[in-house]
Amino acid sequence: MSSQGGLLKAAIALSLIALLVSLAAIALLYSQIGALEAKINTLNGKISELESKVGALEQRVGELGKPAPTPQPQEQVELVVIGPWSGKSAEYFSKVIQEFEKKYPNIKIKYLTKRAEDLAQILPVQFESGLTPADVIITPWAWFIVKMAQKGYVEDVSSYVKEDEYIGGVVNNVKWDGKIWGAPFTMWLKPGFWYRKSFFKKHGLQEPQTWDEFVALLKKIKQIPGIKNPIVTGDGVGWPESDITEHFLITFGGPQLQYDLISCKKKFTDPEVEAIFKEKLVPLIKEGYFSEPMEWTSAVERWWAGEYALYFMGTWIAGRVQDPTDIDFFPLPGCKAVVGGTDYAFIPKFTKHKEAAIIFLKYIATEGQAVHVSGPAGKIPTWKGVSVDVIWTPMKSVYNKIKERNMKIVPDLDDTVGGDWQTLFWDQLKLLWVQPDQVDSVLQTLTEQHPACKG
Repeated sequence: MSSQGGLLKAAIALSLIALLVSLAAIALLYSQIGALEAKINTLNGKISELESKVGALEQRVGELGKPAPTPQPQEQVELVVIGPWSGKSAEYFSKVIQEFEKKYPNIKIKYLTKRAEDLAQILPVQFESGLTPADVIITPWAWFIVKMAQKGYVEDVSSYVKEDEYIGGVVNNVKWDGKIWGAPFTMWLKPGFWYRKSFFKKHGLQEPQTWDEFVALLKKIKQIPGIKNPIVTGDGVGWPESDITEHFLITFGGPQLQYDLISCKKKFTDPEVEAIFKEKLVPLIKEGYFSEPMEWTSAVERWWAGEYALYFMGTWIAGRVQDPTDIDFFPLPGCKAVVGGTDYAFIPKFTKHKEAAIIFLKYIATEGQAVHVSGPAGKIPTWKGVSVDVIWTPMKSVYNKIKERNMKIVPDLDDTVGGDWQTLFWDQLKLLWVQPDQVDSVLQTLTEQHPACKG
């Protein structure tokens, strides 16, 4: 019995020992698991830290491909801007200024109106003295900007204006020495003869499809009671007459003639050009189909009132009438091109607010164009980043009409030649309008004084 009891005790003892060993093994296992979990947690922490660094690096790399945000001036700056717009045109530009000031509250714009003709007289004298009347100057005369750049008076803006972002040829007008000296703003077009739809409907008039139909239309309009002349001739310094003249030259000589007259590959005394003046334009003046020249904004009012039926003018006329939905235009039958012109902004070397001036210039060269063309300024964008959808509805119809007729856009002749010849061109055409028999003298003078013909 004692022997069996001893065996039982031994068995129990062994069982206890086995249990203790198992418990010890479990404790060791738990200890190892805890250590492993600690290592895993440490590793997870390092992975999270690495992921954070990688994310920051990816963000940094992504930002390298984007343009740097335009810095805001730290202090309030008043930027003086000179532009060519007055009256309603200035009101439409003020919308651009308002949106700019919302985006850049530390920059306030003081806008002043100066005509391009006046600036051409004032600026060279002030620049020569190291002074400037404004921090940013806007003008339609690209040639003038280049001329001032050649004298060292203009800031190079090549870093802020990318040529391929604009419609073809626009930036090229302000390039010199491989650099860009001005930023394009919006573009106007000079597409043809404007008329009131209600006037045409009332008198049973239709847009002409041939030259003979055009002449017949003028004869019919002339017989309408109350009509002074079929076509009103706007005038200021002579540029509205130049627009009409260019349209006739492009229609009957083709778009290339415009370029050839600019470069003097063709002269005003060439038989082809003489024929356009003597067989097409001058006979209409002699017949009294054009009015005598009058101030162009008052001409808008008198045309709208029904004293005249047609008005050859740029697209900005749509923003100067009471009901732009009541107007339409037609080019001379067979015309294959329309004159387009652009306003350009440049920064004088002598500005004291260069940083703010650059910010404003960049704005009106890009997103500011969307603001301008969305209202009744009568303009279209030159920057490709503006959607056609935002263009003011009356300008969309102009755009579509030109597109449907497959009309090219060519540069303004006198704006491109520029200089003293531009004002001579205007003066000679004013003479032609009141003394059409002076056509030979006019053409001879334009040829002799053309700077490219002199060379």
